Amino acid sequence: MRNLAKLLGLVALCSIPLPAHAQDYPSKPIRLVVPFPPGGPNDIIGRVLGQKMQELLGQPVIIDNRPGAGGALGTDNVAKSEPDGYSIAIASAGALAISTALQEKILYDPLKDLAPVTLVAKVPELLVASTTVPVASVKELVALAKAKPGTINYGSTGPGSMPHLAGELFRTSAQIDIVHVPYRGAAPAVNDLVGHQVDIMFLDVPVLLPQIQAGAVKPLAVGGRLRVQSLPDLLTMNELGYPQIEADNWYGMVAPVRTPRPIVAKLNAAAVAAMKAAEVKDKLASQGAILVGDSPEEFAAFMASEIAKWAKVVQAAGIKVN
Repeated sequence: MRNLAKLLGLVALCSIPLPAHAQDYPSKPIRLVVPFPPGGPNDIIGRVLGQKMQELLGQPVIIDNRPGAGGALGTDNVAKSEPDGYSIAIASAGALAISTALQEKILYDPLKDLAPVTLVAKVPELLVASTTVPVASVKELVALAKAKPGTINYGSTGPGSMPHLAGELFRTSAQIDIVHVPYRGAAPAVNDLVGHQVDIMFLDVPVLLPQIQAGAVKPLAVGGRLRVQSLPDLLTMNELGYPQIEADNWYGMVAPVRTPRPIVAKLNAAAVAAMKAAEVKDKLASQGAILVGDSPEEFAAFMASEIAKWAKVVQAAGIKVN
């Protein structure tokens, strides 16, 4: 009850006139689409945040995993859902910014077909290798790739995902010949990395950290500009001489574009309040997720800037998705 009172106070600050249907919202369960399989970073963030939002909103928040096309299929499902606030998504940079530059015919326009709710978190990408790959550093990896072109493969969470783009940036920046192996999400990709079916991979900290701590994979570098608190001695790609490789994944909450603004405001207030809860911070921030929780307007501006940024990267690297 105390959390609910806090939420209602936040909503009151929005100072938006509430029509009858918005005043009653939510009056039934909310479907939160995670456009990747269970077990991946998108799924972890969605479940942790959704559980807390459920407490605050007083209605069940049901996770609906809809993987495919680097997150685009699940995001498209929400874009085409009824704009009543009962179908929302937490999607990644791949689905909300990168896909528009990669696909000749996009399923949806992130800026026209979706209503931004809030930027939830930023998560650095890590470059890791299978324990059977005979390298202990990025320098050794590059040397091996140049000595044996076309024999090293790298996994990703799907075409157009941030791990895919990071891998392509690495390929072009280091001028090496490595082969892309796309998966339908992080969990199957990591399973094959641990099982030695794939050699290297860029992926979010929350999923890779347990594997690193268990010695199941070898960490080689941080893909972002800043080192990771949980792995303070791991150098960044920038420190290793690859300043072009700046790959921080991010996750944002969106709704269908015609969702009433008062309902978007309620969702924003609930999500921001959830991110301030100690248990949410402990579960996500300790794994490398940097929680944000901004306004719908700020998130919209961020999405627009990211779309422009990655369009340039995709064009320069010549990345295409069939």
